[in-house]
Amino acid sequence: MHNNYSDFKLNDPELKSKLLNWASHFNYCCFLDSNNYHPHNLKKYDILIGVSNSCSWQCNNIDSFSYLKSFSKNKWTFGHFSYDLKNEIEPELFSKNNDRIGFSDISFFIPEYLIEIKENDIRITGKSPNKVYSEILNMLPLKKSTENHIEIKNTLSKPSYINKVNALLEHIRKGDIYEINFCQEFYAENVNLDPALCFNILNNHQKSPFSAYYKNNDKHLACSSPERFLKKTGGKIISQPIKGTIKRGLTKTEDLNLIDSLKSSVKEQSENSMVVDLVRNDLCKTCETGSVKVSELMKVYSFKEVHQLISTIEGTISNNEGIKTIREAFPMGSMTGMPKYKAMELIEKYEETKRGLFSGSIGYIDPNNDFDFNVIIRSILYNESNKQLSIQTGGAITSLSSAEKEYEESLLKARAMLKVLQS
Repeated sequence: MHNNYSDFKLNDPELKSKLLNWASHFNYCCFLDSNNYHPHNLKKYDILIGVSNSCSWQCNNIDSFSYLKSFSKNKWTFGHFSYDLKNEIEPELFSKNNDRIGFSDISFFIPEYLIEIKENDIRITGKSPNKVYSEILNMLPLKKSTENHIEIKNTLSKPSYINKVNALLEHIRKGDIYEINFCQEFYAENVNLDPALCFNILNNHQKSPFSAYYKNNDKHLACSSPERFLKKTGGKIISQPIKGTIKRGLTKTEDLNLIDSLKSSVKEQSENSMVVDLVRNDLCKTCETGSVKVSELMKVYSFKEVHQLISTIEGTISNNEGIKTIREAFPMGSMTGMPKYKAMELIEKYEETKRGLFSGSIGYIDPNNDFDFNVIIRSILYNESNKQLSIQTGGAITSLSSAEKEYEESLLKARAMLKVLQS
C-alpha cells in the first residue's frame, strides 16, 4: 500500500467523517471500519471502502453460493447475506414474520472505487484516484441539522417477552434444544434519518472492531458489531463467536469485579462452550480432517458498553472451499442455537419480526478469494423509502437462563443504538 496523499491522517475524526460522507452518496456503499482493534480482529485494513452506483447482483432465486463463487472469483466484491438465506440452505424452513426494512436475502456488487487504508497509508483504485481524493478532502463533515424526535416502540411487551422465554425454557427442559438465540425488535415509523450521520455517531461512540455502514440503494445499515463470522486467509479459516455478556462498571474496581463475575459464570461459560462446539462442527464439514481447533477459549474482551466472552476456532479448508465454508456455517451458531435446525424453527415460531439483515453478515471478498465477514448485531436498520427503522437485540437462552435477566440483557445491548437515535 502506498501513501501518495500526505494530507491524510486516519486519527482525524473529521477526515473519517468526510470519507463516510463521500461514500454515502453512492447507491451502493460498504464502509468497513476496524477502529484500530487489531489484537482481536486480525484485519488487513483499518478502513476498507467499496462503492458503486450499480448493484451487480442480488437474490436471483438460484443456488446463491455457487453463483457467488463464480461471480466473485479473482475480483473485489462487497455485499451481504441476510439471516433468511437459511431458507435456501434448508428448504423446509421459511420466514413469514413482519419485515419493515426489506433487505434482499443476498446482494453483492463490484466496486467502481475501492479505498484501502492502513494507518496513514491510503490506496484509491478506480477512475481518476487523485480527483477522488480531492473530492473527499473537499467534502463537508457529517453534522446534525435538526434534533431527532423518534418514538421508539417495542414489538414485545415485557410480560410477552418473559412468557416466550419461559416457553423456550420448556423446550429446553423437554430436550428439543440445548440453546437458542431469542431476539426482540425496537422500531420506529415515519422517521426522517441521516443514516450515514447515525453510523458516524454510533461508530465514534462504540469503536467496535467490525463496524460497518452499508447502503443498498434505499436501505441502510449502521452497524457497531464486535463479532466476526468468518475470515479466510489462504487456506486458513477462523471464526470468533461471542457468547457471554456483562455490563461495564462505573469504576475500575467495579469493572474488574464484573470481569471476574463473567469469567466464573457457569451460565455464560455454558453458552460459549455450546456455540464453540457448534462452530467446530460447522467448520469440520469443509476443513481438512484434524485441522479444526480452538485457539482461544472464552477470552474476555471489553467494549464501550459491555464485556464479552469470545472464542476463536480455526481450521484449514480443503481445495480453497471458502464460499462452501460460508454456506455450511450460515447462519452463524451464535445467532441460532443447538441443534441449529430446530433452533431456527423455534426462532420463526416465537419471534415476531423477520430478522432480515439482522444476524446476517456483511463483508468483502478480495481478488485472492480471501474474505472477512462480520455478524450483524448492535445495529440500526433503516428503509429510506418507507421511513421505517428497526433495531433487534437478543441473547442465548439455556437451561440456566432467567427470563427477567434475559430481558435486561436485551435492553443493555440496545442502549447504545437508542442513545444515538434519541440524542
